[in-house]
Amino acid sequence: MNVGLIAHDSKKKLMQNFCIAYKNVLAKNELFATGTTGRLIEEVTGLRIHKYLAGHLGGQQQMAAQISNNELDMVIFLRDPHHPNAHEPDVNDVVKLCDTYNIPMATNIATAELLIMALQNGDLEWRDS
Repeated sequence: MNVGLIAHDSKKKLMQNFCIAYKNVLAKNELFATGTTGRLIEEVTGLRIHKYLAGHLGGQQQMAAQISNNELDMVIFLRDPHHPNAHEPDVNDVVKLCDTYNIPMATNIATAELLIMALQNGDLEWRDS
């Protein structure tokens, strides 16, 4: 499965810890991330990640294009709802596109853990059809 990973600056450490905790599950899948998030995950996990540009430089738009082409099976986007970014329209586009194309998406750690468990259990295999 193809898994997208994005984290706002204040959530990057949380994303690293999440990926450390679920490294064995993530390693069985193709991982895609915005540039800085991807680099930080690679540094602590050794996982191979296809990296886009940094989010604010167009990485979220690159991920949105992949979503539009139905090339991602799930997205974990750890957002900081208290500190909106200048590129908030790009953030909203990712969320809207996941809703449009029925791509499971987590925007907080609780839902991310539910999705990763579903991935581990094979509950997202309907995406392969």
